[in-house]
Amino acid sequence: MGALWTFVGVAALVIVTPGPDTALTVRNALLGGRRAGVATAAGVALGLAVWTAAASAGLAALLVASEPAFVAVKLAGAAYLVLLGLQTLVHAWRGRPVEGDGEREAARLRPGVALRQGLLNDLGNPKIAVFFTTLLPQFAPAHGPTFATLLAFGLLFCAMTFAWLCVYSAVVARAGRALRRPRVRRALDAVMGAALVAVGVRVAVERR
Repeated sequence: MGALWTFVGVAALVIVTPGPDTALTVRNALLGGRRAGVATAAGVALGLAVWTAAASAGLAALLVASEPAFVAVKLAGAAYLVLLGLQTLVHAWRGRPVEGDGEREAARLRPGVALRQGLLNDLGNPKIAVFFTTLLPQFAPAHGPTFATLLAFGLLFCAMTFAWLCVYSAVVARAGRALRRPRVRRALDAVMGAALVAVGVRVAVERR
């Protein structure tokens, strides 16, 4: 139980620190409301679950050990974030939402699209593999089923991340009507677009 609460504390500190997942979830909640935000959170959690399984099985360590593969995945993920950010900036400049128009934004961002964006965002971030291969082994039991234990801790991290991002989505959606006023919306799109581009560039140039 001591190891569990230690892990929860470390995980909570990591999860509440704003990063690419937070920026993408807020962007999509602004575009598609709470459903799109929650779908994004589900995609993020699914991507984390893939990395969790890979790290628990030792496969993620192979990616971490291979510099060319690590850099290729990192650059692909960074490019995806920059693309989403530029798309948002373009629509902010043109003065119209990414999908839909005005109050008919009920279909502004489909949950399926938001889920896919959240999934790709995390699968394209190999630093998660570094994080899991560094953190999870510290909680491996000296004796017993190591894979099952590491997988359980990793899935707990996924669940905590999903819950936190859902809170973000609910807060943004609750303020949605005010935030979707044309002038406010353009400003927010510009800020979120610039933030995604900045995060993408940071991911691309950061060392491990």
